[in-house]
Amino acid sequence: MDDGEVFDVRYIEIFNIAIDSLLRNKTRALLTMLGIIIGVGAVIAMVAVGQGATAAVEAQIASLGQNVLIVFPGAQTQGGVRLSAGSTSTFTLDDIEAIRSDCPAVNWVSPQARTGRQVVAGNLNWATTIQGGYPEFLSIRDWKIGSGEMFTDQDERAASKVCLLGQTVVTNLFPGQDPVGEIIRVGKLPFRVLGTLAAKGQNAMGQDQDDVILAPFSTVQKKIEGSDRVGSILISAVSKESIPEAQRQVSELLRIRHRLQMWEENDFTIRNQSDIADAASSTSRIMTMLLGSIASVSLIVGGIGIMNIMLVSVTERTREIGIRMSIGARRSDILQQFLFEAVMLSVLGGLIGVVLGLASSSLISTLAGWPVFVSPSSVAIAFIFSGAVGMFFGFYPARKAAGLSPIDALRYE
Repeated sequence: MDDGEVFDVRYIEIFNIAIDSLLRNKTRALLTMLGIIIGVGAVIAMVAVGQGATAAVEAQIASLGQNVLIVFPGAQTQGGVRLSAGSTSTFTLDDIEAIRSDCPAVNWVSPQARTGRQVVAGNLNWATTIQGGYPEFLSIRDWKIGSGEMFTDQDERAASKVCLLGQTVVTNLFPGQDPVGEIIRVGKLPFRVLGTLAAKGQNAMGQDQDDVILAPFSTVQKKIEGSDRVGSILISAVSKESIPEAQRQVSELLRIRHRLQMWEENDFTIRNQSDIADAASSTSRIMTMLLGSIASVSLIVGGIGIMNIMLVSVTERTREIGIRMSIGARRSDILQQFLFEAVMLSVLGGLIGVVLGLASSSLISTLAGWPVFVSPSSVAIAFIFSGAVGMFFGFYPARKAAGLSPIDALRYE
């Protein structure tokens, strides 16, 4: 028998002895694994909740549209008095046309007007948001038409009383009906419904994006609000990579058009989709790390439990260790045996914990309605970490067992 065969036989013997030891104390082994099982399951479930929240936020950010920039009125100073941001808008429709013609990195641009109104259809009424914009509005927001058609540039120029309804408005004003071609009243103004908007769901702030009526900007501005104010500007860059360049071009153009001196602050604020997405994703990542870290404490506690039980096992099996050493077992064999037992406890606990974590994630999604996403990497990391915990906390008891004197161990009662 060569050295390789001796090596293999020795490890098979160590494996069999470790299995026999665990099977002799099934209940104790199961209770020892319980900390690892709960720890791995909790890590997988909590990380799945955090990653699900991140995915949901990213989807909501994506629902804002394609490569979106939003230009808001900024703070102004009038007569030495500093006014709050957005209190006065200096935007004009000429600014919109200038952005469209002079900013090559801009694909689409539309002014925005928003106001809340009570809307009536037949004997039903509903309080909702009236959104005004150019026909490009849907392209910027990447918003599909559910049925009917979009209003045209001619409708915008004529300030036509036409509109499209969001799905929430359809549900409350035309339950079970097709509203296309019907008439609704906004105050005393009749509006003809040209179409409906496809469902968008909630945005990143939890607001229902479908609770809206979309109409030509000029109609909302002149006939509903009764002003010439441009509330904000919605812009789509030609690509995701060109968003910073589009932001720079728009900023420089508006400063020139608003005759701002070098030392004067902008009288507008530009927010881009990437900033919003990065902020939201950063918050979600922190939440995921926090949840995962809290759950990882259970793994540490489970590891301490393994070390405690292995120390008890060393004490109980002191005479057995002495007998094995007296018939030729080396200290390294004893060390490997006890270390193997500790790792086996943690690995088996990790496997059961993975199953528990997957089941818990599914249960959370079903009962609580929370979005969850179980990534293979989180499962792998939790499982590998459980094995590492067993090795780390099992090393001291194994080293203690290997350091026993054979003579003292044989005398132990």
